[in-house]
Amino acid sequence: MMRTIEVLIVIIIITGAFIAASFFAVLPWPRQVSPVNLRRLAFTTLQMLDSNYELSRAAFETDNYTIWGGLQIALSASLPPNIIYNLTVYEVTGETTQLYTFIASMSNAESLGATSDASSYMVASSNVTFNVVPEKIGEHGGGGGTLYILNCSDANGWWITGYTAPRLAEDLYKLLSPYFINTIMVQNTTQLGQILNNNSLQGETVQNAVIINTFGESIPIPTAYCGTAPYSTDSYANYCHFLGQRVRLYNWTWTSIVGYPFYYVSNTGYFTGDSDHNGWGIYGMKRVGRTSDGNGGRSGLNSFLRGIDNQTYSYSSTNLAYVVGDVHLTQNVENYCNEYGIYPSSSQTSTRALTDDIVDDYHLEVGLSIFEKKSGCYPGALFQHVEAGDITGSLLAIGLTRTPDIRITALSILSYYQPRLIRSQYNASDTSRLVVLQLGLVGGV
Repeated sequence: MMRTIEVLIVIIIITGAFIAASFFAVLPWPRQVSPVNLRRLAFTTLQMLDSNYELSRAAFETDNYTIWGGLQIALSASLPPNIIYNLTVYEVTGETTQLYTFIASMSNAESLGATSDASSYMVASSNVTFNVVPEKIGEHGGGGGTLYILNCSDANGWWITGYTAPRLAEDLYKLLSPYFINTIMVQNTTQLGQILNNNSLQGETVQNAVIINTFGESIPIPTAYCGTAPYSTDSYANYCHFLGQRVRLYNWTWTSIVGYPFYYVSNTGYFTGDSDHNGWGIYGMKRVGRTSDGNGGRSGLNSFLRGIDNQTYSYSSTNLAYVVGDVHLTQNVENYCNEYGIYPSSSQTSTRALTDDIVDDYHLEVGLSIFEKKSGCYPGALFQHVEAGDITGSLLAIGLTRTPDIRITALSILSYYQPRLIRSQYNASDTSRLVVLQLGLVGGV
């Protein structure tokens, strides 16, 4: 019996405390419990009104009652019936004493009440244009300023499934030519032979140039080097060794856009025999390496790296590239997507990722990692040959699978050289106006 009385007393005490607390508690108004976000509503409304440039037009034609009245109708129709507003347009003068000058305003109430908020929106006049002028690579050091794009009409490509070298060359020209002092299409293997011997094609600087091979796993070879000692002695790996020496001598950045670099050589004018093909129906080319060597194509990259490292030629078909599967752009390179407006997929497939053994074996440094390193391999990276603290040639190798994405090539080159984008200044008088929309609430609680 006593326990029952104790429980009743506890219940009475708790209930009394709750009633007393409720009596003295000050509860907020219902609309303050779940308020309308007036600032967000104001900004969204301004964006919607300017979706077809109508707000910008009206802000610069406040004396045109038809346009100004149409804006007021659109504004009233865009807002809930319990929202009152005040829209004000200011001129951006750019002066230090008075930055904004009142132009005009419209409102549907004399006062916005105690609860209000506002958002601002900058608009430009229709005759204003914005220019972005890219800095030219080589203008202020760091490169020779010349971009060579191999577009040799007398060579065939491989591992560029779905594309041809001329198509890739054309797209690369559009993407990268604004960033170089000179962008030159190397139209045939004869012209390639000229720059290999330090002879300019259009008066450009040959030293410190960037060369993009658009032929995938195949590399064009001038007729002068076909069937000629030492370039074809033993195998055409000698030619790849020679290319490595030239990259070192001229401090070039040689770019391989897809696949296993230096796997085939191609010259459709010289390789015309029935056996002059890659084994997959593409004629006018030969696999680098000895005929008896089943993996002879690998010897091209080995020889190139020996050449860039100034090592004597020695035949080797050691595998330097491996399948690593899905790979992802590094955060550093992804950051440059917004800078240069180039947006390849951040996830790719790599079956020709170069092993990190080449870094120590050939005195290389990774100047730029394009994809995250995986399984001890670099799916895409720019390797610099460094000697006595100086860069003496580089290899940009993108070891992706078959279909090349030239956006990755362009993004890689720009991420490495980092040319600045010089944007036009937006501070001239009568070209910009500030629109402020202030909203308030009316009605009951």
